[in-house]
Amino acid sequence: MKYYLFLDESGDHGLKKIDENFPVFLLCGILISEENYKIIKKNINKIKERFWKNKEVVFHSRDIRKCNNEFQILFDLDIKKQFYKAINDLISDNNYKIISSSINKSAFIKKYGKLENDVYEISLSFVLERAVFCLDGFKDCDELEIVIEKRGKKEDLKLAKHIQKITQVGTYYVSSERIRKLGFKTNFSWKKENINGLQLADLIAYPTARYVLNPKGVHLAFDIFKKNFYMKNGKIYGLKKFP
Repeated sequence: MKYYLFLDESGDHGLKKIDENFPVFLLCGILISEENYKIIKKNINKIKERFWKNKEVVFHSRDIRKCNNEFQILFDLDIKKQFYKAINDLISDNNYKIISSSINKSAFIKKYGKLENDVYEISLSFVLERAVFCLDGFKDCDELEIVIEKRGKKEDLKLAKHIQKITQVGTYYVSSERIRKLGFKTNFSWKKENINGLQLADLIAYPTARYVLNPKGVHLAFDIFKKNFYMKNGKIYGLKKFP
């Protein structure tokens, strides 16, 4: 069976300048089978058609929160209530797994300094490792397509080389043989290409990052999809916090 791993981030991956109010970079992965992706893709399109009468709207969490662009309709509180209900119903579905990695950049620099590898690459290694562990448990994956939102030619090339390196030599916990057995493939896509899996990752990334910043706070959105994190030995194994 084919699986997808859709990846989107929250926060800036750079180490040169750190926002004291948001010092975290989080990479969010949505691991889903091809069969279940068809279902969730159809459900996302139903929401778009319900509120915009077309499937071309691209869900972006920041635009939704700020009521920007197409999401100006959310200034109508009744529509906003209905829309958030539809989104909550969507993300509460249990036919996908969340595997994410967060890095506190201030703590990272204090412990390791400013390394050549950016935190995106480090987070990606953590996510891919846990994706392999999760797929090992499923025992039915013979192809994994990694779908990443494009950031720029230079950045995408650097990331592609990092994934290629992982495929060739593995990671500390996962051998290259295990990775090659899963048939890793990588696909970089623009946001405007309207990939619903990337939009689902985007919707989940920000509330997860907010939870990481303040785990004792009230996190209504996070609580809705918390059960979808990859679990191992009764613990959330799909939420790596580093360092």
